[in-house]
Amino acid sequence: MFQRLYGWAMTKAAHPHAFWWLVAFAFAEATFFPLPADILLIPMVLAVRARAWRLAAACTVASVAGGCFGWLIGSFAFEELGRPLLELYGAMDKMAFLRAEYHKYGELFVAIGAVTPVPYKVVTIASGFFQMDPASFALVSLVGRGVRYFFVAGAVYLFGPLIHRFINRNAQLAFAVFTVLLLGGFVLTAWVI
Repeated sequence: MFQRLYGWAMTKAAHPHAFWWLVAFAFAEATFFPLPADILLIPMVLAVRARAWRLAAACTVASVAGGCFGWLIGSFAFEELGRPLLELYGAMDKMAFLRAEYHKYGELFVAIGAVTPVPYKVVTIASGFFQMDPASFALVSLVGRGVRYFFVAGAVYLFGPLIHRFINRNAQLAFAVFTVLLLGGFVLTAWVI
């Protein structure tokens, strides 16, 4: 399965509209889509390492735009859209706990969600629901998402050939690591939030 996903991502990385696929993934992942934009960012940087910084910047901006859309959902359409999304990710039952803590530690929650495998979409919707200052939310998101995507792009830029060989030789292990990180983010969300 991972080989097919990796093959699909490498095909999209070489596609003439790959840049726009990445932008769409980054935007959607910040709002509702379960897979992180990294699954396109990594093969796109592997395909053309010289584009690493441009791709990281596009991913960052699109993700923050998606995060702002998530904030709007939490703020203005919580019952219609936010609640079902948070229930889907198992975070709805923790909202009462978050209510008290979010006013004190909202920026920290956003920073953690922006940088780690914790599903950022949960943080964006919660930030709107708890009426976090939109300017603070956008600024912390920009810094956190920038750190994440520039780190990933930089690591692939520096170690791209090694990463590519590792994935090709150890597809099952690479898939296991990816799955553990992805599921670990959801588990961490359910546990912490």
